[in-house]
Amino acid sequence: MSIDYDREPRQFSARKGKFSLLLVDDEERIRNFLNIKLKLMGYGVTLARNGVEALEQMREQEPDLVILDVIMPKKDGFETLKELRSFSSVPVIMLTAQGDDFDKIKGLGLRADDYMTKPFNPDELVARIEAIRGRLGSPKRKEIPEELILNGLSINFNRRCLNVRGEEVKLTKIEWLLLNELAANAGRLMTHHDLLGRIWGPEYCEDVRILRTWIWRLRHKIETEPHHPKTITTMPKAGYIFNRQ
Repeated sequence: MSIDYDREPRQFSARKGKFSLLLVDDEERIRNFLNIKLKLMGYGVTLARNGVEALEQMREQEPDLVILDVIMPKKDGFETLKELRSFSSVPVIMLTAQGDDFDKIKGLGLRADDYMTKPFNPDELVARIEAIRGRLGSPKRKEIPEELILNGLSINFNRRCLNVRGEEVKLTKIEWLLLNELAANAGRLMTHHDLLGRIWGPEYCEDVRILRTWIWRLRHKIETEPHHPKTITTMPKAGYIFNRQ
């Protein structure tokens, strides 16, 4: 089925809160049409025209799901997905004009979550987004204190406010989740398996590379000497400890 650009959007039931999407496609007509439709469905939408822009937006916006075209200039969808998976486990739906099974297998091998062949029914795309959204769920999290002061850090969990040695520091969503888990368990070893499972989900419990990347970023925001960390200590082949000083 093809995209009908003049069709009235079908009304799916919208959940509370905006589920954020990054839409990556070099075709302006498709990009604009899907942007309008997805916003009408209640999603927050960020646009990118190629893989280079997509990776920049991923680091800045941290969307909940990525819709990624395969054939694009500068960096194609496969290259983009491969690089994306080095630092993020965000769900990805790939779009391609080619119905070749080899391309589908390649995309899924790079850990794409779903695959659609152009032309497609936009309502089916929304249904697939909702299916992935439903599977994501929210991991159960322990109760954490409203505020914690440790190692020169003042962390207000309710307001998501962090002060490092008297200066306010902005954290991304992933950095906040990591800080929450580590600080709320200060003095205890948090294993790679535990952190990956709680923040990214059980299917990523062995993907230590993602965790190391985000720990590195967090350290650069809270440590006096990120290359010689004293707040977040690495326990080789085990995990990390948020030290009490």
